[in-house]
Amino acid sequence: SRNLGGDIHQTELSVPAVHCGTCIQTIEAALAKIENVDSARVNLSTKRVTVRWHGGRVPPFFAVLGRLGYQAHLFDPETHEKDKALSELIRAVAVAGFAAGNIMLLSVSVWSGAEGPTRDLFHWLSALIAIPALVFAGAIYFRSAANALRHGRMNMDVPIAVGVSLAYAMSLYETVTHGEHAYFDASTSLLFFLLIGRTLDHVMRERARTAVCGLSRLAARGSVVLRDDGGRDYVPVAELQPGMRLLIAAGERIPVDGAIVSGNSDLDCSLVSGESRPKSVSAGTRVQAGTLN
Repeated sequence: SRNLGGDIHQTELSVPAVHCGTCIQTIEAALAKIENVDSARVNLSTKRVTVRWHGGRVPPFFAVLGRLGYQAHLFDPETHEKDKALSELIRAVAVAGFAAGNIMLLSVSVWSGAEGPTRDLFHWLSALIAIPALVFAGAIYFRSAANALRHGRMNMDVPIAVGVSLAYAMSLYETVTHGEHAYFDASTSLLFFLLIGRTLDHVMRERARTAVCGLSRLAARGSVVLRDDGGRDYVPVAELQPGMRLLIAAGERIPVDGAIVSGNSDLDCSLVSGESRPKSVSAGTRVQAGTLN
């Protein structure tokens, strides 16, 4: 946890299971009720929870989130893992799309007037094709819905799981009783289009996360500090203190706000202000963190 001063600490948690507005509301409300917690904010794009608290004892963040069904761990911005969620979503879209397309083809015959044993045969074939779609593609929604209900809460996946399951169950009942109408195409098509939306949403959020990580890598990690005895030490940004004299070489970014003691140069302030024209600076000029010498 970072010490923000005034007995206020900030802890960054990573909660991969966050995926909708209900998750955000549930987590923020639960953490806000913990003793000594001042605020809790959830970032859906990075799946990060920022908690500010006071006191000498760390509040039980993990225990509270665990009771809600959210597995949490400390946030590490330097972690780069393969996007397994995207791979799972793409496979699920492919399975659901294959099932929906083939069931639609079989449904054309029923819509065209197939009756009796022929109609029942097409319905049974549709039921068999829909099973892998529900088991594999629908598992993304069923797992999330089951986890939410098991911990006594709701999320957006619960009505989806209920709707798909009821559509399949009603269609299977109609098939067993030789009914005229079955809706296997509706259940698989619903999964297909919902998965397309979730995949696109995941891709857009991943692009946003990539852009944020790219910007963060542009920030300075530390600076060379000039000691009173003439020595030079490299010090990380977190350990820089007011009053230190920093040596900023050409091509380096200024790590903290400050004032120029000596020297003349041009600064690239585009990362801070968006202005592409270099800014001439000299002794006494105030400079901002993030500008490039």
